[in-house]
Amino acid sequence: MAEIDPVEFRLWARYIHDISGISLGESKSYLIETRLGPLLQQFGCKTFSDLYHKSRQDQSRNIEKHVIDQISTNETQFFRDSAPFDMLKYKILPDLMDARMKNRSPGPPVSLKVWSAGCSTGQEVYSIAMALHEILSDINASSIMILGTDISGAAITRASRGVYNAFELERGLDSARVNRYFVPEGRDWKIRDEIRGLTTFRKMNFMQPFIGLGRFDIVFCRNVAIYFEPTDRKKLFQNIGQALLPGGYLIIGATESLSGIAPQFEPRRYLRSVFYQLNNTVNI
Repeated sequence: MAEIDPVEFRLWARYIHDISGISLGESKSYLIETRLGPLLQQFGCKTFSDLYHKSRQDQSRNIEKHVIDQISTNETQFFRDSAPFDMLKYKILPDLMDARMKNRSPGPPVSLKVWSAGCSTGQEVYSIAMALHEILSDINASSIMILGTDISGAAITRASRGVYNAFELERGLDSARVNRYFVPEGRDWKIRDEIRGLTTFRKMNFMQPFIGLGRFDIVFCRNVAIYFEPTDRKKLFQNIGQALLPGGYLIIGATESLSGIAPQFEPRRYLRSVFYQLNNTVNI
């Protein structure tokens, strides 16, 4: 495996930050070696400097896309950290639906828009869809849209297909949910159409303007900002705040905090979990 020297690492760390917002400290040189190493042979490069310059000169940005796909690969699974999904089912959704039903006039169904920011290969999106399916007595009586976004085009392609192997399903799903929400496809399993129909996927870079995104009742942004520098985290949550509907909910990772980063969000506790809502009295 090719090794990266300190000068090359600094070049790559800045480049990766510029194209993705991901911040790599000096201890992360192994990530570039292990994740970008295979690209050396693929693009006919002998060193990481060669690959860097070739990527910067590639007007098609094809190499850049491969770099993002490799470096942004993150750990994910169905119903990862079950507490946020319990909170969704038993606190957030009931409160939202109660408020909506009180103000509902006869006619269109109750709408619900959820955004999974940094959805990777789709497990979180489909976990949200399954949770909604399990708690809503008649899911067809509501207009539901769950958006999954990720910076990796390869991840979004996989998420959109909704096909997973047995090992991926076993990580977070029991046999009852597998049989209820998936159908066999060869050796793999494909999400059922009734669940896939609730979702849509889109490639998105958080360092670029949030154009045409719309506004949401609930945003999941878990374990994404931990890869960003503080200034980029602040910008990210400012933009997320603007994408939330009044009274909307933000769910972040269990080990994350918005303290000192996003004072416009007020933490609220439910059992062993925390969610956030906008504090409209705070100016940023």
